[in-house]
Amino acid sequence: MADGKRRALISVSDKNGIVDFARALADLGYEILSTGGTLDLLRKHGVPAISVAEVTGFPEILDGRVKTLHPNIHGGILAVRDNAEHQRQLAAHGIAPIDLVAVNLYPFKATIAKPDVTFEEAIENIDIGGPSMVRAAAKNHRDVTVVVDAADYGTVLEELRQSGTVSEATRRRLAAKAFRHTAAYDALIADYLTEQAGETEPEALTLTFEKVQSLRYGENPHQSAAFYRLPLAEGPSVATARQLHGKELSYNNIQDADAALAIVREFDEPAVVAVKHTNPCGVGIGPDLYAAWEKAYSADPVSIFGGIVAVNRVVDQRTAEAMHQLFLEIILAPGFTDEALAILKQKKNIRLLELGDWSAKAAKTARPAEGRQVRSVQGGLLVQSADVRRITADDLRVVTERAPSEAELEQLLFAWKVVKHVKSNAIVLAKDFQTVGVGAGQMNRVGAARIAIAQAGEKAKGAVLASDAFFPMPDTVEAAAEAGITAIIQPGGSIRDEDSIQAANRHGIAMVFTGVRHFKH
Repeated sequence: MADGKRRALISVSDKNGIVDFARALADLGYEILSTGGTLDLLRKHGVPAISVAEVTGFPEILDGRVKTLHPNIHGGILAVRDNAEHQRQLAAHGIAPIDLVAVNLYPFKATIAKPDVTFEEAIENIDIGGPSMVRAAAKNHRDVTVVVDAADYGTVLEELRQSGTVSEATRRRLAAKAFRHTAAYDALIADYLTEQAGETEPEALTLTFEKVQSLRYGENPHQSAAFYRLPLAEGPSVATARQLHGKELSYNNIQDADAALAIVREFDEPAVVAVKHTNPCGVGIGPDLYAAWEKAYSADPVSIFGGIVAVNRVVDQRTAEAMHQLFLEIILAPGFTDEALAILKQKKNIRLLELGDWSAKAAKTARPAEGRQVRSVQGGLLVQSADVRRITADDLRVVTERAPSEAELEQLLFAWKVVKHVKSNAIVLAKDFQTVGVGAGQMNRVGAARIAIAQAGEKAKGAVLASDAFFPMPDTVEAAAEAGITAIIQPGGSIRDEDSIQAANRHGIAMVFTGVRHFKH
């Protein structure tokens, strides 16, 4: 049906900017086809538009489930303009070509984000006709312009006004964006239904993330990088934080901030965590935030310089004044008082990230997708559930002649929460709810213990030791005894556990097994 008239099909859930876009297309000579709420909106604002039902000769049925799934629509979109047979068939069936498709999809993400959403409501918000039109137009982008994002309306109109057509390069770019749009949409649906079905290791893993920002570079200046977040990310995280001040976050900033936040989330008491290169260099808890800060700072006043600090209470004026005395890259907190912000903002570059109400339920829970850890390897991905296992005193098994005292037990549990987040092989020494020595990422466990002991110095006497994995031999216990450590917490499970137990007994060290390992590679 080659009448020379250009046609645009417009049917959007996100109606931002659509009236102005449609009016501009009409002014450029386009005939506008539309459906449902979009049609009503355009007509209400005086934009001439034809109902798709007039084109198909068939009304919308099944509560709107079927309205555009018709040859008069898809034939008009998919016909190749310079294919004579395609054009003959269009003419034979009275089908008019459609030159532009502006469609975005039912708000599935917004629907399942609602806390009270039902399964039936989620299913009803799975779009069928929309993705079909988008995919058809994107496939035929040599002849059809597809627009799924209001941010692209201006570009399309500018090119139409300047040259009367949309360039091939733009059509190809928009087509790629359209397929990303439908792929992300389908991935979100697949993930939701997989979760609802209780499947944890599906035969195909479909992931989708939304871009937060381009980064200046990756781990090193010669590497490019960008930051993406889960579509439904919730609860305290770097991805959902609000930056109140400071320079743009870097790749390494984000990694370190995430590590600091993971540790501080372990504690219910006021806690401060300082991190360098994803490992804690100082952790402290206390009756208030300032007391916790003093412990975290004094744990390693050298390494904290230029570090990332995470806290689990609103930063007050007194704590801010102390933090202001040294160079920190980032402070993450549930919030900042006005006085604290005024103090900390005196430094131009420090990044201040507000995480929101820490007492909210979201602070302790996450969607299953957020409890999944994904790591790239050459040629593939490793996927595992997050290490969220917590240990209480009731989980511990005393394996030595001497059981830890109540005071030692409290320190052991504190140290265990920290060592869980230290790169393996990992050893943490703690005393008075403060880390006094951290040995991280060593090739053998006794080497990690010696680093932690050397860092602690005299503070090692009377401290406790936590190990993320079992002792393959008693040398770590011997080193601990020599340093004056009084109690040890470790997973157990070595074929030579008895050697370590006997060494602890010889030195009067109390040792408990958790039965849980916390390797972190």
